[in-house]
Amino acid sequence: MVLVSVVVSGCSTSEVLNFGWPEGVTPQADRMREFWTWTVIASLVVGVLVWALILWPVIAHRKRDDKLPKQFQYNHFLEWVYTGIPAVIVVVLFYFTMTTQNYVLAEEEPEDVDVTVNILAFQWNWQFEYESYKDTTGASVAPRVPEGPLVKTTGTSDIIPLLVLPTESTIHYNLRARDVIHSFFVPEFNFKRDVFPYPEKNNQDNTFQNEIDQEGSFVGRCAELCGTYHSAMNFEVRALNPERFDRYMILRRTVNEDTGQPYTAGEALAVMGQEDPSCGDLCSPTANTTSPFNTDRTARTSSN
Repeated sequence: MVLVSVVVSGCSTSEVLNFGWPEGVTPQADRMREFWTWTVIASLVVGVLVWALILWPVIAHRKRDDKLPKQFQYNHFLEWVYTGIPAVIVVVLFYFTMTTQNYVLAEEEPEDVDVTVNILAFQWNWQFEYESYKDTTGASVAPRVPEGPLVKTTGTSDIIPLLVLPTESTIHYNLRARDVIHSFFVPEFNFKRDVFPYPEKNNQDNTFQNEIDQEGSFVGRCAELCGTYHSAMNFEVRALNPERFDRYMILRRTVNEDTGQPYTAGEALAVMGQEDPSCGDLCSPTANTTSPFNTDRTARTSSN
């Protein structure tokens, strides 16, 4: 029955071993997965023990005749066991819960951060602004376009915004909203955080940090119902190795001779793809994991 249950569920080996917890791409996600796995194992051990304690008296002490069995009351040792074991379990789980939470929410000092990105959520899209980053030499750079503002990417109804980040680097996220409450969520991070219009007035944490372990494209979503086109409020995280990210930021601060304007995120990635064909989908100028949503109401026809 156990084998059939696993097979018909369509679970992979990793999903079975992780008890359904998804694989992440950050050390913080890995720590949460390990915590989840061991808590489920502990729960199963306790469950098996409880099932045994239930079934043992049902089988061993079932009624055999009309003779009244020997009665036991006020077994202080047994009562201490019943009270002590659950208390120990709660204390141990509390300890590992707090240590995991502290690790996931820990933040490095500003001088130890490699990239700082300001994230603005608005109905119904995202804007990403690079406040600072460290290049491959370790020098801190304020990435401004030529004689202009900081490098930023703003999504539209036609363009999914790309949040390009380096792997193996400490990334600091500053979150805020322009209008209503949103939520910054990347499933592969196994982490989400609500985004408030005025976090300092709502006493809410509006920052977090992580590191991305591998290159790739990961869909990001708004996980807080925020209005009519909430479901269309997607973005994409594009994780590049430090060398590629450094090249990307250099291009973002360079004027495109064809347009006379600084390279956009898509244009910079397209140039990188031409320079390095092995970059593949990582250098796609458009999102790989999601697509724009048609917000033109006139494009819809009634079923009547």
